[in-house]
Parts: sequence; C-alpha cells; structure tokens
Amino acid sequence: MIFGTLPSGERVERVELSSGRLRVEVLTYGAIVRSLEVSGVNVVLGLDTLEDYLTRSRYFGAVVGRYGNRIAGARFTLDGVEHRLPANNGPNSLHGGTDGFDRRVWTIAARTDTSVTLTLTSPDGDQGYPGTLSASVTYTAEDDALRLDYAAETDAPTVVNLTNHSYFNLKGGGDVLDHVIRLDAGHYLPVDEDKIPTGEAAPVKGTPFDFTEPHAVGERYEGAYDHCFILDGDMSVTAGGLTMEVTTTEPGVQFYTGSMLDGAETPYGPFAGLCLETQHFPDSPNQPRFPSTVLRPGERRTSTTTYRFI
Repeated sequence: MIFGTLPSGERVERVELSSGRLRVEVLTYGAIVRSLEVSGVNVVLGLDTLEDYLTRSRYFGAVVGRYGNRIAGARFTLDGVEHRLPANNGPNSLHGGTDGFDRRVWTIAARTDTSVTLTLTSPDGDQGYPGTLSASVTYTAEDDALRLDYAAETDAPTVVNLTNHSYFNLKGGGDVLDHVIRLDAGHYLPVDEDKIPTGEAAPVKGTPFDFTEPHAVGERYEGAYDHCFILDGDMSVTAGGLTMEVTTTEPGVQFYTGSMLDGAETPYGPFAGLCLETQHFPDSPNQPRFPSTVLRPGERRTSTTTYRFI
C-alpha cells in the first residue's frame, strides 16, 4: 500500500501487521512505526502524512542511525583516523547526522501478515562514517508483543548504534506525566550542558534517577528526563490500565520524556509521549570506558528489543 511519494519520486510504502490484539503500521520511510494499536488504542505518536514526516517529525517512530544519540564534537577517531560528521545538535552529531537513516527509504526484504524485514545500505563516507554498512530491522507482531530485531554488517571498520525512536503514550492521548516507570538500572550517565556523558557511571540511589522502584514521570526532576540508564534487567511503563514491559539485549536505554516537543514545529506538545530507546551509550566512540560500538568486517552486530503489553 502506497503511503506517499517523495520529491525524488521514490514511493513510500505502508505495511500493516497484526497478531492477536495488536495492529501495527510500518512505513518504509525511516522504517517508521507509524501506529501500534493495542486493543484498538494507538500507543505511539504518529503523523498523518508523508509531508508531515518530512517537515514536522522529531524522529517519531523511526529507526535512527548509523549512530543513535549524540557523538561529541561531531567527530570520532577509529584506528588512528579521525572521522568528521555533520553537526546537527549544537556542536554535536545526533542520530546519524542531517541525513540519517530516519530520512531514507528502506527496502522490504521479506513480509508476512505478522512480520516485515526492512533493509538499508549506507555507502562508505555516508554522513562521514567509514565503510559500507548493510543494516536491517525486522518488526514482528506476537499477539501481545512487538519484537524488533536489528542486524548490521560492514566492509570496513566503523561504528554503529541502531535504535527505534518511538514515543509511547499508553493512554492514547494527553500527557505522560502520570505514566509510572520502572527501570532495572542501578546507574545512569550524567551529562554536560550539551547532553554529552561526562564518562561517569553514577549510582541512582538517592537521586531523581532512581526508578528501581516505580515512580510517575512527573513526580521528580520536573519530568524532563533525557538520560541514558545502564540496564541491569528489564523495564516497564504503566498507564491507563495498560502495562508495557520492555526487554532488550542492549546495555542501555535512553529515557526521554518528550519535554522538548513544542506543539508548534510538531503536532504534539511537551510530554505528549516518552521514549525508551534501547541502545549502546551516547558518545561511545569517544569514551573508551563505555561498551564498544565498533563493528569490523566479518562481524555481524545484532540486537533484539521486545515491547510486551499486559
């Protein structure tokens, strides 16, 4: 089913998946999850038209890459060679640069009624990143869960950090300040004024970042979270009589509460949705103490994240 056509003439397709009480709509543009209905309630923020995604999106539902989150100074050094990236977030590079994976048309490689696999080839030098990268994401509806399986391979050393940038609102509207969050994470990454990790892994105990016991989004820190948590286990969100349990093979999650949505540049205002971006850590290419995001020829980087609704 055609969703729209880009100015370049490329067509964007819409794929519908269903299983049990789940109905999912995926776009080939940005590998976007446009809607995720649970018993008829859409629990993600989506946009009406392709033009909206081109002009009014804050990565709504997209797969971001090559590198999700921020890289300080829009540069990193790999094997003694410095690579410069587009600076699209102050002095830093965010979510792969000015023309990241969220702005590409992905190819449908396989599909069934319950799953779709999308692929993308990023050429050597794309947005400053070395190596030709072959990436894929498979969305699978499993009755009460949506599973995301990522894979990436390269023909030269590079860095990669793929994640999905869906904004969740389990009530289907209003704000998420009353959503109750639990994160099995004993540490988080403090950041500087540019939201770059300082390199410290700080304990959450006794701080507004302690979600090892459930707390509402708006209970502390004015609700304005945009931080990476180091995962020790799973996580959950509860609101409107629905709970979403999240499991992942990734070492961290960026918990962002949509505080910078403004209701002018996008159709949504502050706190309209929250993100749980399962990923490696921000700025890992410049932080040798963080888990490595380097991918080399002959290796295959895979990860899985599952959103289960109960």
